Amino acid sequence: MHINRRQWLAGMGAGAAAVLVGPSPVFARPARSFLKDAIVIDGLGGIGDPYGEDGVTRLSAKGWAEIRASGVTATRITAMPVGNQVDAWEQYEDFMDYFESFVGANPDRFLVVRQAADIRTAKETGRMGIIYGTQDTAMIGPALDRIATMKERGLRSIQLTYNNRNLAGDGSIEPDNAGLSKLGRATIERIESERLLLDLSHGGARTMAEAVEASARPLVISHTGARALNDHPRNTSDETMRAVADKGGVVGLYFMPYLSADMAPSGEVLLDHADHMLGVLGEDHIGIGTDNGPVPPEMTAETRKAWDTEQQRRIDEGIAAPGEKIGFYPIVQDYNSIDRLERFADALARRGWSQRQIEKLLGLNFLRVYGEAWEG
Repeated sequence: MHINRRQWLAGMGAGAAAVLVGPSPVFARPARSFLKDAIVIDGLGGIGDPYGEDGVTRLSAKGWAEIRASGVTATRITAMPVGNQVDAWEQYEDFMDYFESFVGANPDRFLVVRQAADIRTAKETGRMGIIYGTQDTAMIGPALDRIATMKERGLRSIQLTYNNRNLAGDGSIEPDNAGLSKLGRATIERIESERLLLDLSHGGARTMAEAVEASARPLVISHTGARALNDHPRNTSDETMRAVADKGGVVGLYFMPYLSADMAPSGEVLLDHADHMLGVLGEDHIGIGTDNGPVPPEMTAETRKAWDTEQQRRIDEGIAAPGEKIGFYPIVQDYNSIDRLERFADALARRGWSQRQIEKLLGLNFLRVYGEAWEG
C-alpha cells in the first residue's frame, strides 16, 4: 500500500429526488440554514479524521463534529488502487476490508449507501451516507464477473479509467488518445447490466466520448472542470458534457488546481467554471465532486510534507497529470474551509443562481441519477 488508509480516506491522496416546480426566487437565505435542510452530495470526496490516531477506526468527537459541520449528506469514496498494479484486485479487497471496519466502528455516524433512498435515511438519522466506488477498472481487467462480486460487497460506482491506459481504454494523460477498447465496451455493458453507475472521470477525451456513446443508461463524470475555460486533460469538453446530459447523466465540478492554467485557481475561477457548466449542461445535469475530503486540511509543515511525499509517488509511478509537481496541493485555497459549501452557495446566489439551481447542483441531481442508475 503506497499511502496509508487514513490519509486516503481524509482526501489527502488526491428514494427519488424531490420534485421542485414553478419559478424559484434568487436564493437569499443564509447558506448555513440552507445546508442544514438540503441534501448535499459530493460526487467524489473522502472521509477521515485528521485528529485520529493511526490504527484507531472510531472517529474522534472533533473529527465527527467537523464532518457534520461541512454540511455534506453523502459522499462517494474511492476503493484503491489506481494504475496498473500487479496486485490490483488484492489491493482493492484490502481497501474494502478497511472501509468496512471503518464504517463498522462508526455505525451511528455512517451509513453505507446501497440505494438512493439510503441518502435520505442518512440525512434523517444524522449520519453521513458513504458510497463505495472505484477510480479505475485495472482491478477488474478481463475478469468481468468481478463486477457482480463488487456489487454484492456494496460497491455502487465504477470509474472506467484513471490517467493512464488500462485494458478498457486510454486515460486522460495517455498521449495516443486511442479511445475505448473492445473490453472497455464489454465492461460498460456489464456495469450497466449490474445496475451500477458508470463514471468517466480521468478518461481520455476520445475514451470519454466513445464511452458516452456506448452507454445505454445515465452515467456521470463525477469530478472535472470545463476544458473550454482551461485546456487541461483532466477537464472535459463542452461536447462530451452535453452528451452526458443527453443520456440523463450528471457532471460534477471539482475544487482542484486544474481549473486554471497557473494551477492556483481563485474562488472566482471556480465560480466561472460553475457558471460555464450550468450553461452547457442545464440545471438538471450539474453537480459537485470536489475531490477533497469534507474536513479541510490545515496547511501545516506536516501536511505539506505528507502531500509532497504522495506527489512524488504519483510522479514516480507516472500517474501525475500535467502541472503536478512537488508543491502541488489538490485544493482551491479560497475554499479550503469548513464552511466552503455555505460560502460557495452564497457566491453562486450573488451571481444570480436560483435556490432551485443551487439545490440541484449541491445534491439533488446526483440523487436523481443514483436512483436511475441503481434502481431504474
